[in-house]
Amino acid sequence: MLQSKRQGLIMRVFCLSLSWALVFSPIVSYAYAPFTRPNVVATSTRTGESVDLSQFLDGSASTADHGNNDCTMLILGTYAADFNAIEYAQRLRYYLPQLEEEGVKKIGLVLNCETAAAEKLVELVDLDTSSSSSVEVMVDPQGEAGKAFGVGKGWQPDNEDMSPFLKLFGMLWGLGAWATLPAVIGGYIGNPFVPQPWIEDALAVGQKKNRWPDNALELDQDTGNIKVNKFSELPYVGSWKRRPLELATLRLQNMLDISIKNWSDLSPTEEALKSGVLTQLGGCVIVDSTGSVVYEWKDPGICAVANFEDILKKLKAQSQ
Repeated sequence: MLQSKRQGLIMRVFCLSLSWALVFSPIVSYAYAPFTRPNVVATSTRTGESVDLSQFLDGSASTADHGNNDCTMLILGTYAADFNAIEYAQRLRYYLPQLEEEGVKKIGLVLNCETAAAEKLVELVDLDTSSSSSVEVMVDPQGEAGKAFGVGKGWQPDNEDMSPFLKLFGMLWGLGAWATLPAVIGGYIGNPFVPQPWIEDALAVGQKKNRWPDNALELDQDTGNIKVNKFSELPYVGSWKRRPLELATLRLQNMLDISIKNWSDLSPTEEALKSGVLTQLGGCVIVDSTGSVVYEWKDPGICAVANFEDILKKLKAQSQ
């Protein structure tokens, strides 16, 4: 009897959160040009050279280097200590082989920070950005590329008298970033239907780097491979595609041992704070060899980044 009541309560909470997301989902825009103005540039951390992002997305260049059906992906991230930037990097690390398999041969990750901060972040999440990798990290300290892409600018973006940290606090409650609360709550209650395997991979990276909480997984001491995911042992919900508390635990790792612990290395400069990067959100776009948009997304809140499972579905449909 008690077990039945618990299961019923869990499902009611899940359905309430799902309904909340569905009610507000039409607010998100899915139709826009990659950039609203020309000559949008970022600096490559690999070469130190300026990269014209419109040319980076040019399908003809990708076709010349690879194949007629190849795609280019550009992620407009946030500042390096931000939840969204960290999760984009973690998701990209896990999904990179699958993206390449589906024809994404060139990927740009633009971060609103200085080169040293970007290099520190990719090191912390173990994202391969070497010369042999298809991922090129670029920096745009003032967030101009994201603004040209049309990303959200958060709460009170034009109020120069209000502290950017106060604006950020308001966004944590959904002000100027409506999807923040649903995204955060979803990390606690899980999802029985939609898998997010990148979470387990990111947790494993964190444990290998001695981040706390460090008991979510049981790792093989010799290989580092995952032997047991402790969340799969939870009663009633252990078989869910994304278990309750799993994503919330990763975000706690990210907050404590990436963002806060490395704040001096990852935080925006004073000049960047004045330009609004602390509250600026992110997004991403994928174009094919003809320049047509295959997938596009603008973050509607903190922790509400693009779902890479949806991206793979779009790419598979495109190739059929």
